[in-house]
Amino acid sequence: MKKYLIITLAFFALSACNKQQDLALKSADKDYILKVANEKFEKKKWKDALALYERLSNLVAGTDDAPNVVYNSAYANYYDKNYKLAGHQFKNFSVTFPQDKRAEDAAYMSALCYYEGSMDYNLDQTSTDLAINEMQNFLNNYPNSDRSKNINQLIDELTYKLEFKAYENAKQYYKMADYKAASTAFENVLDDFPSTKLRAKIYDYMLKSKYELAVNSIYSLKKDRIESALAFTKQIEREVPGTDNAKTAADLRNKLLKEKETFAELEKKVEARNKELKDKQRAEEAKINAEKDLREAAKEAEQTKRDSAALATPAPAATFKIKK
Repeated sequence: MKKYLIITLAFFALSACNKQQDLALKSADKDYILKVANEKFEKKKWKDALALYERLSNLVAGTDDAPNVVYNSAYANYYDKNYKLAGHQFKNFSVTFPQDKRAEDAAYMSALCYYEGSMDYNLDQTSTDLAINEMQNFLNNYPNSDRSKNINQLIDELTYKLEFKAYENAKQYYKMADYKAASTAFENVLDDFPSTKLRAKIYDYMLKSKYELAVNSIYSLKKDRIESALAFTKQIEREVPGTDNAKTAADLRNKLLKEKETFAELEKKVEARNKELKDKQRAEEAKINAEKDLREAAKEAEQTKRDSAALATPAPAATFKIKK
């Protein structure tokens, strides 16, 4: 019996709430709508509250109630996980009502909404860039805020997400054996994020990428790439001595030095072969030129013979026609 009584009371309470919501939505009484909206907000009925606050937006414009409606709407959207809209509303509040004591909180919540809207690292990171910018704006506008420490931590977290995305993209080039692109991509990660926590892993991939690029290079580029890889191994040993990266650098340098020796021997053979081919080519050219000279000399001799014969032959006698 008690169970049915509770269900009945809940039903009537729900019906009353729905009736109140409908009346408020249809009402033109600003104060009544605001009263119901605030009650819904207090009861954490975010969607009901938002519907009423939206109804109030034009009714309270320019009145003392406007800041509360904007502020509560922003929080209702935040709790309802409409982070993009909530962030816009919080930012609008902090800009429109800068003298309000809640302006700093609104600016902080705006940054937090952008943070919540940041996508996973493997997706487009436009939202992450916007979040970092919004948080940096908060630090610029409220440098002495108690919330600064938390904001800085969130910025570090989002920055790491960008670092990790760039790192994973570079790693994909390595997995595809595109070592030139991998090396360049990892270098870009270090340039863009000089304080990255992934430096050790990046160095490891860069060492291996440069090594693979050198040993698998085409002949014309091999020498320069071996020297570049050797220089990088020395750089790593100077920058991080005694680390796993330094150990990898030493191991690869030994392999690169052997590769350099092998290539030097190959270079000598190639140079000798090229010299042999050039000598052969020059001999062929000399033979061709000699034969050409002989043909030209023969032509000149024949022409001289003809000219001499022409000079030795007397001119034919003149003939005259006799008129009849």
